[in-house]
Amino acid sequence: MAREGGCRDSHLYYYGIKFALAAYASFFSVLGLAVLCVGIYAEAERQKHKTLEGVFLAPAVILLLLGATVFGVSFVGTVGSLRDNRALLKAFFWILLALFSAQLLLLLAEVVLESKMNAVFHANIQEGIRHYYDDLDFKNILDFVQEKFSCCGGDEYGDWRVNRYHSCNGSGPLACGVPYTCCVRKVPGEVPNTLCGYRTLEKERLELLEVIHVRGCIHAVGLWLRDDAAAALGIACALLLPQVFGLVMARLYWQKLDDIYSRQDTVDFKRLERRDLNVAVLDLSGAGWCWCLPREGGYVPVGAAGEEDEEEEGAGCPSEA
Repeated sequence: MAREGGCRDSHLYYYGIKFALAAYASFFSVLGLAVLCVGIYAEAERQKHKTLEGVFLAPAVILLLLGATVFGVSFVGTVGSLRDNRALLKAFFWILLALFSAQLLLLLAEVVLESKMNAVFHANIQEGIRHYYDDLDFKNILDFVQEKFSCCGGDEYGDWRVNRYHSCNGSGPLACGVPYTCCVRKVPGEVPNTLCGYRTLEKERLELLEVIHVRGCIHAVGLWLRDDAAAALGIACALLLPQVFGLVMARLYWQKLDDIYSRQDTVDFKRLERRDLNVAVLDLSGAGWCWCLPREGGYVPVGAAGEEDEEEEGAGCPSEA
């Protein structure tokens, strides 16, 4: 039955917030472990033909970092919630808050320092284009982006000059051209002509408007996010709201445990030997497997300590004749 403090002092509130946080953290632990396993497999395959060194260019490295971070942080939250460990809960809360703040700063930097952030993205995409045919993961991602957003290259279609196969100094059929994923599809679903971008790098921008997409993918994605505010908001919410939920749950559970420890736990288990208190004296019935559940009056049986004191006094006093 709830005490005068209301529902926040009830066992239902304690168990509800405990297992809600445990379920939340366990779900993301499993998710992070799955991403980590995929990243390990992808990295093992990438090492066979390793060419890209940049973190932003290798999807396998990104998966490794993402999976390890999600699993590590969530596992701390899982153990902390199940064991009622305030130190782990505080660590989970502050680490998650730091990651959440870093993401907000990145979003703010993208809005305020758009030109500088675009320059960073452009440099990394150019490095990826340079090794376009050497890294299948990056190739598939860039092909998808170019087709999905009707764009070509990073800043513009001319970025493909850095690739040795598409360079105008080359001699193959791809020389001075762009991949077919840059080409304009006049009929949806038609079979693409793989040489539709042949010798396009030799021509002026206005000549290519009906042949290939001349706009760079950095600008295309930026325009899509600005034009489709609902999609941008949905992506931001999908990334940030689960973290907000975890922060709120961790903080509420942390406060609940502080309240329980301050009002109910009258025995300091770390100092039992110093107090010369025998653990056998404690009545731990109903305390739970982790000795953390609140109980009226504490866990020392009433009169147990007084009986020990009386026995010690009786043993020390001489009997009357």
